[in-house]
Amino acid sequence: MRRYSSSLHRLKLDLPRPALYTLTMRVLLITPPMVQLNAPYAATPALMGLLRAQGLDARQADLSLELALLLFSRKGLAQIRAALPRRSSAPAVLFFRRHAPRYAAVVDDAVRFLQGQAPALAGRLARRRWLPEGPRFAVATPAFMRRHFGPGAAAARAKYLASLFLDDLADVLRDGVDPRFSLARYAERLALAAATFDQLHAALQAPPTLVDQLLDRIVVRLIRREKPDLVGLTVPFPGNLYGALRIAQTVRHIAPRTKIVLGGGYVNTELCRLAEPRLFDFADFVTLDDGAQPLLALIEHLHGRRPAHSLCRTFFRRRGRVVFGNAGGMRELPFRDWPAPSYTGLDPNRYLSLCELPNPVIRLWSDGYWNRLQLARGCYWHRCAFCDTSLAYIRRFEPGNPDRIVDHIERLIAETGRRNFHFVDEAAPPALLRAVAERLLARGVSINWWTNIRFEKVFTPALARLLACAGCLAVTAGLETACNRTLRLMQKGVTVAQAARCVRAFAGAGILVHAYLIYGFPTQTRRETIAALEIVRTWFRRGWIQSAYWHRFALTIHSPMFRNPAAFGLRLARDRASAEAGSAATPNGSRIARRQTRAAPAFAQNEITYEEAGAPDWDALGAALRTATYNYLHGLGLDGDVRAWFDLTTDSPLVRRPRSRRPS
Repeated sequence: MRRYSSSLHRLKLDLPRPALYTLTMRVLLITPPMVQLNAPYAATPALMGLLRAQGLDARQADLSLELALLLFSRKGLAQIRAALPRRSSAPAVLFFRRHAPRYAAVVDDAVRFLQGQAPALAGRLARRRWLPEGPRFAVATPAFMRRHFGPGAAAARAKYLASLFLDDLADVLRDGVDPRFSLARYAERLALAAATFDQLHAALQAPPTLVDQLLDRIVVRLIRREKPDLVGLTVPFPGNLYGALRIAQTVRHIAPRTKIVLGGGYVNTELCRLAEPRLFDFADFVTLDDGAQPLLALIEHLHGRRPAHSLCRTFFRRRGRVVFGNAGGMRELPFRDWPAPSYTGLDPNRYLSLCELPNPVIRLWSDGYWNRLQLARGCYWHRCAFCDTSLAYIRRFEPGNPDRIVDHIERLIAETGRRNFHFVDEAAPPALLRAVAERLLARGVSINWWTNIRFEKVFTPALARLLACAGCLAVTAGLETACNRTLRLMQKGVTVAQAARCVRAFAGAGILVHAYLIYGFPTQTRRETIAALEIVRTWFRRGWIQSAYWHRFALTIHSPMFRNPAAFGLRLARDRASAEAGSAATPNGSRIARRQTRAAPAFAQNEITYEEAGAPDWDALGAALRTATYNYLHGLGLDGDVRAWFDLTTDSPLVRRPRSRRPS
């Protein structure tokens, strides 16, 4: 095996081939704003581990966190105050103006408390005489606080109040400085259903807001310090695209020779038919799928060892047109041979533990630092009719090796000093979960973890108890329509009764459960929707689930339903031929394919509009479902009739309540 000299921490090369690269190229992986503030997103640590195992000089930075820490500081608040318009009727802005000195006096300590660096402040925060309490605190009535934060819960109470404090400041930014800002997204509207690049392009050319300016300054300092040859930007969600392109624009300006590549979840789903050449004014390359093989091939290309047409699942611009390089016959890295993620450069002590809601499951997502690790690649079921099953990150299932997974867990504990893990799988396979749990117990590795599953009948009480003994705190899963007829139609592979037995098994083991649900699924009726809410209410009341969320159904071009809409009673509202134009240019093993279409959108394309004859008023039903479930999250309304949440002035459907006998 070839050896390299480096001042970097030396990692064992555990890939099934020797390292190919020298350390002459420095790669900087960046998470743009805004994602989560309690822990790094999973993408850059996974790629960081891979690149370092290959002998590359790789670094990473979380600019989502860096921007938040700059905004929510005494210095940042001074700049926010100076940028506010002279006249504003927004309640958050008016309150901030009146109490600006108090905000400046406490903001640094409040952030330190949320970072876990000032636990002694809990009592002072909990007494509610220290923080200025703006509009967001209206929910924190004495009755609300007594219900959710009883005696002895001063630390949790303080964290909730400090989180409301940051929410107020985020509202000040949104209402007075930059209407695109949010704690969990940044200019998301510009990237949602963006069939053309026009709005994004105009926003990037417009005079910068204060948030833009501060992000630019962070990028300038980062690039001058790290001096990268290649910058990789992950774009997991629509609310990260503008921030990523803003970063790329700044890198272009201060380091024009540095190459820039985009990848991530949003790219995989929205830009897999990319034909917009203007995007490449900001980035040199756009890669698809998990980014591992495309990134390694790109680095070979930049080293002069691979021609552009032999790139792997990568878009680039040639003579003003977007082309897609995808060399056939390239050996993929087996998932079970991936090295452990590396969190080097991401200090766990700087992240913020936020309490968004007192609900125990929702708190779990943002309250505390999580090492993120993937157990398997893809989904072992990959048959759901509504899912993006044509995309490789869903379709190609590869389970990890349980012994190697536990090796990675021990390595991450040693690296970060943290024993909390989020397994970021599409659907964690039950057999693999069992094997990992058995090895954790056999090797005496103590961790806390949660993951996403399917409500399978194999999750018996015995398996649930085993997972709980191995540290499982919670699971999330798709209950979807909670109706056997529509579950069969969507090829979900489970029944409501099976799901009920599953959630009861987890509840018996003390594992928290969150259920994802869909409303507006084709052919779904109002009666079925209200009956589904009754099932959800019953499960909440019995303590089988602790959290739930309703998503509006969306038809995507990557789902089986798009290929056969008539089977679901749908008529596409746009010409199907134009939606499928350019499909031959999707990754198919060809050396290079032109991404030039006339009728299809040139930029993002994922969700497709459709028409369904006789569909209920889903906007009204969705509002009722969300209101009811929000109350259930707080333990309210669980004994009431679910029909009370809906406007049922005519044709009021009867809803049969489940029998009191619980499934065995």
